[in-house]
Amino acid sequence: MGDVFQERRERLRERCSAAGVDAALVTAAANVRWLTGAAGADALLLGRDRALVAVAHPARDRDDALDELLVPPGTDPAVAVVAAAAVGVLGVEEHDLTVARHRAVADAARCELHDLHHAVEQLRVVKDEQELACLRIAGEIADQALGELLESILVGRSERHLAMELERRMIDHGADGPAFPVRVGTGDHSGRARHLPGDRRVEEGDFLTVSLGACYRGYRASAARTFVVGLAPQEWQIELHALVFAAQRAAREALVLGGSLDDCARAARRVLEAGGQHELLPEGVGHGVGLDVEEEPRAGSLELWPGEFGKLENRVPVTVGLGVALPGRGGVRIEDTLVVRPPEDGGPELLTITTKELLAL
Repeated sequence: MGDVFQERRERLRERCSAAGVDAALVTAAANVRWLTGAAGADALLLGRDRALVAVAHPARDRDDALDELLVPPGTDPAVAVVAAAAVGVLGVEEHDLTVARHRAVADAARCELHDLHHAVEQLRVVKDEQELACLRIAGEIADQALGELLESILVGRSERHLAMELERRMIDHGADGPAFPVRVGTGDHSGRARHLPGDRRVEEGDFLTVSLGACYRGYRASAARTFVVGLAPQEWQIELHALVFAAQRAAREALVLGGSLDDCARAARRVLEAGGQHELLPEGVGHGVGLDVEEEPRAGSLELWPGEFGKLENRVPVTVGLGVALPGRGGVRIEDTLVVRPPEDGGPELLTITTKELLAL
């Protein structure tokens, strides 16, 4: 496994060399982990011939190609690794450093600083098969936890209680933890993308929306489903669910090599417009996933990073989802995690397989 991380570091060295950078200071936690495999590493100084990682405690299963610097409590790891080496031009992740921390690094380095311009994030976009295997397991764990919850009694239980149970079930099935705080919304809270679970209790006839994801070996998948509790769904619930289901399906079908998540959003928008939901059009329907639950590519990436983040390539995992919430009534949200694949490999690979049909629980 160490060869994987060495190969990743070599790819970053090549980018740095092309930009005239002698060494890279990597401080974003997910980037450090991707380059070292060490979940507890705090900063990485990657030079032409040496990789120095700052840690609070010695790693048990250390990559032999990494040198460790033990950092005492109260010391900034980034400042410590920079002070331990002399370089001419130092690349830094300006998007991750505060102004004060950037100043401290500059004082310790005493050399020219150069912005890495999200170089590691660009390298992380396309996943290798080991990364995709972790994402598959993360999706399976979330599916297992949700499936078990749906077989239990739901009426009378609070959103907060259901969210806590889902997080526990994912851990029981082998997750590191939730990929993000589980969101459960019932009744007029259903369908909301960012709803925080509260004390509202599930009632007969409610829409119930669950947004969850598992983290497995650092990799995070995400899904959302909406169901009706107890009673046969009402006509407006059937119609709304069918509309969101069709829009999400159109977005998934637009997920093709060489396209972008903006194409997916436009496909979903056309379906919602045809269904009369002109005021509820999605600006974006997804984003990349991996060591971060939200990473590149994203909708709008082609405008921000032309030729870099926006174009969908083989083995890029993304979420595709959207929701419609009607004020005072509730709504529907459906989301999946998929991996972009070429047509000869069957097209996008679905990692979250819990049914999207409107079930009455």
